[in-house]
Amino acid sequence: MKAFGKILGLVLLGLLLIIVALGFALTHLFDPNDYKDEIRQLARDKAHLELTLNGDIGWSLFPWLGLELHEASIATLNNPKVPFADLQMLGLSVRVLPLLRREVQMSDVRVEGLNLTLSRDENGHGNWEDIGRPLPVATPAPTTAATDANAPVPEAPAPTKDVAAQRPLKLDIDSLTVNNARVEFTDAKSGQQLSAESIQLSTGAVHEGINIPVKLTAFFGSSQPVLRARTELNGELRFDRALKRYQFEDMKLSGEASGEPLQGKSMTFAAQGQLLVDLAANIAEWNGLKLSANQLRALGELNFRDLNKEPKLSGGLSIAQLDLRTFLDSIGQTLPPMAAGSLSKFELVSRLEGSKNSLALEDLNLKVDDSLFSGRIAVEDFAKQSLRVQLKGDKFDADRYLPPKSEAAASAKAARQSEVKASESSALAGAGDSPLPNAPTKAAWSDDKLLPVDRLRKLDLQADLSFGVLTLDKLPIDNAVLKTQGLDGLIKLESLSGGLYNGEFETRGTLDVRPAVPLIGLQTRIKQVPVEHFIKAQDQTPPVKGLLSLDSDLTASGNSQKALIDTLNGNANFTIDDGVLVNANLEQQLCQGIATLNRKSLSGQPRGKDTPFEELKGNLVFRNGVASNPDLKARIPGLTVNGEGDIDLRVLGMDYRVGVIIEGDKSEMPDPACQVNERFVGLEWPLRCRGPMELGAKACRVDRDGLGKIAGKVAGDKLNEKLEEKIGDKVSPELKDALKGLFKR
Repeated sequence: MKAFGKILGLVLLGLLLIIVALGFALTHLFDPNDYKDEIRQLARDKAHLELTLNGDIGWSLFPWLGLELHEASIATLNNPKVPFADLQMLGLSVRVLPLLRREVQMSDVRVEGLNLTLSRDENGHGNWEDIGRPLPVATPAPTTAATDANAPVPEAPAPTKDVAAQRPLKLDIDSLTVNNARVEFTDAKSGQQLSAESIQLSTGAVHEGINIPVKLTAFFGSSQPVLRARTELNGELRFDRALKRYQFEDMKLSGEASGEPLQGKSMTFAAQGQLLVDLAANIAEWNGLKLSANQLRALGELNFRDLNKEPKLSGGLSIAQLDLRTFLDSIGQTLPPMAAGSLSKFELVSRLEGSKNSLALEDLNLKVDDSLFSGRIAVEDFAKQSLRVQLKGDKFDADRYLPPKSEAAASAKAARQSEVKASESSALAGAGDSPLPNAPTKAAWSDDKLLPVDRLRKLDLQADLSFGVLTLDKLPIDNAVLKTQGLDGLIKLESLSGGLYNGEFETRGTLDVRPAVPLIGLQTRIKQVPVEHFIKAQDQTPPVKGLLSLDSDLTASGNSQKALIDTLNGNANFTIDDGVLVNANLEQQLCQGIATLNRKSLSGQPRGKDTPFEELKGNLVFRNGVASNPDLKARIPGLTVNGEGDIDLRVLGMDYRVGVIIEGDKSEMPDPACQVNERFVGLEWPLRCRGPMELGAKACRVDRDGLGKIAGKVAGDKLNEKLEEKIGDKVSPELKDALKGLFKR
């Protein structure tokens, strides 16, 4: 038995020597370069590829099956003259005996100068779709047997089960190295071109079930828009093909990008985390996400499910506080001018939900400067840019995010303020006996563009916002609620309401940007809001105070303040309760008129005393920026005031004729020259008010023409009294009345 074992060993040794000798002979006596044509034909017949071998083929047989190709290219049979891949060198070695066990054990695999060119034609057909496809074969003419319905149909052979074939290959590679590779994709229909150049890939030992160190560097580029990025990727890859589970642990991606989207600036970026793809469970995860881009720093996690259907996204994102304006400027995104310090503090924490067409920030907590928001922001359809916003904020000053006025608008405003100050100085200096202030002529509104019309025409928006305090045009609105929606250029303001200085207001309206000139309609209701906050100019005392209630329905067209005012039309009614005409003494104006009729001069100096009133009300009809007020009425203790006139909103000027009626004894008049007796009671004393609206009642003067009519009436009444005394009961009552009527004419 021992001798038999020895003989068997010698036989096996002899067979091994024969195999080694045969391998040596094959590799030294057989040159594969002599069989390039046969190899090409084999590639056509078996792989359906056009293989071009311009360089030498090197090989070894045992114990490694080695192969080394130089200057080779591959094309499809449909387009054999245009290769989709070529390389300078491919070198690999495979152990022979493990192949019999369906195990691939390779030494170092090296690829040099690989160029992969992918393209899609104008019909959407990609050249990679023809890889491995044979040329189409003409359909043979049907034979009689084939057309015979009674001919027997041959049975298909029963499938055979090859257990070895069903067992997956086991990979075992010492390392993989790819140097100076390039991949390019071109779409003829869109003109888009994508590329990855100078690709350098290196790995450690490639074994299933263990961590494989991976390092990849490349330069990526696109033509629409022009963009270029340098990237480096490091990590450890782990896979299990039986479980269809792939992991990329300790992944670190970094690089720098520049191009058209960045407006000539550059962005340094980095990302890291743990990646997992489980195709058996149809999920993918990115845990421990850390992201940076210039000044931006973010943490989070991303989870994808239903990879075999419609992938769904969930996860979370947290962005650390940053200066948003500085960050956006660093990546070439310029924001409109705003107040200094705006968007200097931005912070976000949110839960993510999404799909391939949508993304939602749920349970959002957002900090913008001094404001805190919570709620939801979502893009429901990327293609339609459908934006949905539901936010609740503690406070928000909208004014600080509006663009400042242009130099032209600022200059026009300064010119008008100068005009108003000149009129005010004249009014205060002359009090009741000076000429009427001139009607203003300077435009009060800006020509600056208000609305981004092109963007609004594409807007698909539904917004529901609420604020503890919303500051808008310097008005602090308590518990403000804003609801609006817009689609296809028609934007509806469903409601803007809230409390304002212990009063309340609500506005509804529409903005139609579908025509060339935008159209605006607004319905406003104001209840018991101090009117001085609406009409107060900077560093100026408001001309009137009181609680305003107003209902209005107005329309306008245009895209600037001036255009909107010039086209303002509609109706309104207003009431001001418990008010004061500031620095305007109607009593002084009345005294001036009475003193004139008494042919006396006022002895005291005009005093800047306010005139309180119980109620001031009227109706307004707007026509192209001019509001007609035919029924102004005011109730002042001891006086009734009626008026009619126009308010020219284009220049913020007014022109009114006012009648003041004395309702009773005014014996407490401050000046003896204007003592009131019963002759003046019930008369309507005429005033004329003209000038800038900011002057209010300070722009009012006694109407000399109307005062002459009163003088005539008073004189006639006085003659009638004397006539009554003279004639007494000497004449009949009919003649007495006829004589009185004569003097009244």
